Order: sequence, then C-alpha cells, then structure tokens
Amino acid sequence: MNLRKICLWLMGTGLVCATTFIVVYYATRPARVEMHEGIYPCIIYYRRTHSLPRPLVVHIVSVDLTCDNIEVLITPPDRKGRGADLPLNARTTSQFAREFGVQVAINGDGFTPWWSNSPWDYYPHTGDPVKPNGFSASAQKQIGNEGGKFPTLYINRRGAASFKKPPRGIYSAISGSTWLIKNGVVEENLVGAEVAPRTAVGIDGSGNHLILIVVDGRQPFYSDGATIAELAELMALYGGENAILLDGGGSSTMVIDWPGKGLQVINSPIDLYLPGRERPVANHLGIIVR
Repeated sequence: MNLRKICLWLMGTGLVCATTFIVVYYATRPARVEMHEGIYPCIIYYRRTHSLPRPLVVHIVSVDLTCDNIEVLITPPDRKGRGADLPLNARTTSQFAREFGVQVAINGDGFTPWWSNSPWDYYPHTGDPVKPNGFSASAQKQIGNEGGKFPTLYINRRGAASFKKPPRGIYSAISGSTWLIKNGVVEENLVGAEVAPRTAVGIDGSGNHLILIVVDGRQPFYSDGATIAELAELMALYGGENAILLDGGGSSTMVIDWPGKGLQVINSPIDLYLPGRERPVANHLGIIVR
C-alpha cells in the first residue's frame, strides 16, 4: 500500500469516526429544534435554542393555575420521628413522576448530604436518606423550619401560588437558594458567574401562571449552560415577575408524561458528567393533570 492510499484510508477512517461521534453525541439529546406545544389543557411546553453568547437549549413549561384540572405536588416526606433529620428518600425526577403519577416534574431545592467525586464515589444513590436545604411542605406535611434564609414558593389548597406566607396555614411549599426576580425586578449582583445547567421556578404578576425553566449545560456544541444572571433574564423573558433559583448542575431535570408518548426526560441532564444521566435528588415540583 503506497503512501497516498494510506493517507486516503486514514482520512476516510477519521471521517467515519467523526461522523459516528457526532451522530451519537446528538442522537442521545433532544434535538436543537424550537418547539411551542400545548401538551395538556392549561399547560404549554416551549423549547428555545440560542447560539449567542454560546450554544444554549432552554426548556420552559407554563402552567395556568386557575384551571380546575391542575394540582401542584411537592415531594412528601418518607419518614417522621426517628430518622426525620433526613426525611426524604433520594429519587430521580422521573422516578418521582412515575411514583406519584405527575404529568410534569422538575427537580427541587438543593439538599444534603451530597458529594460527587466520581462515578464510583457519589451520594446519594436512589433511596438514600437526604433533606432539602430549605423549608418545604406537601399537603400540610412539613419538612424543616419555615421562615429561614431561603425564599419559598407557597401553593394553597386551591392551587394559587405566592411567595408570601399564606395567612391561613401552609399547604404546599418549596424553597430555593436565592431570589432571581422580585416584584418584576431582576436581582442585582447575582452570585454565580459559572456557566452551568440551571433550574428555576417563578410566577407571573397575578400568581395565576407558574413558570418552570430548565437550562441544559456542560455539553459543548449542544448547550453550554447559563449563569444565574442569564437564568433570571430568561425567567423575566417568559413572564416571571417573582422567581427563585432551584438546584442546578447535575440535578437539573425536566420530565413530562407526553400524551401518546409516555413519560420522557425532556432535557439532557448530566449527572457525574454523563449526558442523559439523572441525579437522585431530595424533592421535586410536580404538576398533576386531573
């Protein structure tokens, strides 16, 4: 075999390998194609893609809370009394959706204990005991102490949402690590310049619409992720006038029970730097469509 044939063979082999890598790399993720679809009465899903300042894929769900067929569910505690210092069993978002029969779900608050040193050294695994960083409640079953340093979203029995503590008792609630938007104004000096996967929850000015956002990240050429300030701007763009930051990084996950297609992980989570891998987390926010 002469030098010219060897060069052509190497070029052909390299082209095949590169093409195979690209096909596999993108085939395991949702297509970078924009979408706008009403998946259930009162629930709209959007997928938005951006190329500047970097590749970005954003998943948005808007929920009309005034509809009678909508119910919000926060992960309920798994244990009380002895062992209640770690009241939840870690679950992935799709496990939560499947177990509790929700049609839309995202990951919730940050939690402890947690570490992620390698695919062989991490915590939690599914079923391991954990607790959320902030206060939460599910159908009056409370976890943690209300009124701490973390901002909290409250949902009453009728499904109305507010970031103000309800005067007649707490029904459901979930907390985040920091404010993104307060009274229509994006918070200044948001800490977190790292580009990463992100999750946020917000409501419009009336409190009638719940807005869920998950940004994919840490996946070059597909979606690099967003800073916290960029996430706040995205939330404002899609109508959020009050919003908080939920857990991000490898936790960021959105799941939808798509009519006719079944339960699907809609975004591209990346726990342990493995694309498509979901992280077991403490709590979740789910939407049940009756």
